[in-house]
Amino acid sequence: MDSELLDTQGVTYPRGFRASAINCGIRKDRLDLALVAADTPATAAGVFTRNLCCAAPVLLSKRHINSEHVRAIVVNSGNANAATGDRGLRAAEVCAGETARRLGCTPNEVLVASTGVIGVPLPFEKIVGGLDALVQDLSVGGGAAAAQAILTTDTFVKQRACDVRLGAGSVRIGGIAKGSGMIMPDMATLLGFITTDAAIDRRRLQQMLARAVATSFNRITVDGDTSTNDMVVLLASGASGMAVSGADEELFRSALERICTELARLIVRDGEGATKFVTVRVEGCATDRDADTIARAVANSPLVKTALCGCNPNWGRIIAAVGRAGVAFDPNRISVCLNGILACSNGMNAGAAKPVLDAVFKEKEIEIRIVLDAGPASATIWTCDLSHGYVDINMDYS
Repeated sequence: MDSELLDTQGVTYPRGFRASAINCGIRKDRLDLALVAADTPATAAGVFTRNLCCAAPVLLSKRHINSEHVRAIVVNSGNANAATGDRGLRAAEVCAGETARRLGCTPNEVLVASTGVIGVPLPFEKIVGGLDALVQDLSVGGGAAAAQAILTTDTFVKQRACDVRLGAGSVRIGGIAKGSGMIMPDMATLLGFITTDAAIDRRRLQQMLARAVATSFNRITVDGDTSTNDMVVLLASGASGMAVSGADEELFRSALERICTELARLIVRDGEGATKFVTVRVEGCATDRDADTIARAVANSPLVKTALCGCNPNWGRIIAAVGRAGVAFDPNRISVCLNGILACSNGMNAGAAKPVLDAVFKEKEIEIRIVLDAGPASATIWTCDLSHGYVDINMDYS
């Protein structure tokens, strides 16, 4: 059984990892360049955006993740290095190469990530100019600074860690993430970096990460947009001396999914302009895909999201979103509960008192539970409301 989550620890909690962060001049008066480094070559796994207009760092890191080992991840904020053509790819390669030279490894052992404005050439000279200080400052205590440096419109740092008790001893998992807008990953600007001191081979590490991402980062949406830069990377140092195998695999996988889910939920809580955290739960579908499709239709509906913001319990908007999702069901059998209050039964008003429903929509956490009575499948998506704040942030972003 795994221990409580630690909210003051992140990627340097597992043994064998150090981190650092500086301001290299891409952004004004705030940390904008981070480095997470393994003391020895680490096993790596990664999941990347499926957006066809993916950024140069994604293209490069997708190649480098296939290396036998990875030593480091260098991340800049303030510039996405996306839609920058061959020039952008060369800039990413220079950043990886110069980082590798300072760490004494090969360029393909360095992953690169970027987040920020799209379509602006990456000022890689500023990144290269800061690498000496970044490498010199590497420490176990540098994890919190790295978590701060990767943020863009985020309003708070997102990091979590835990101990996992295995049969012969304990291992650690830690992670940091960023994301607030352009969030509906398809594996946005979402970046996630996770470390562990367990010893796990590449194939199993990739399988575990893919499954964890599918149940966490790919279950959230803020605005229905998938970024050009999404990536989630997992590094395993093996520094604990504990190999994960047999019955221990399920214990480790469960803890990894727990870390990823908590980081994903933090991203929704920090959604641009968000005032409410919303769980959309769909039950009684014929297939998992049907349930997922309906949940996303409701979670991404501007009408539902603005009603949530305005504390207007208009459940008609919810069933309208369900009905246009493209999934076949009997509309005379749909039910909707709002924080446990039955608002719609068999496709009609269930008679809940308006003051009761008004009170539900004034709460900061709301569960929308939709039951279709068409089968055993279910799905959950986490989202937030859509406020004036979201519009203001994105009108002024670039």
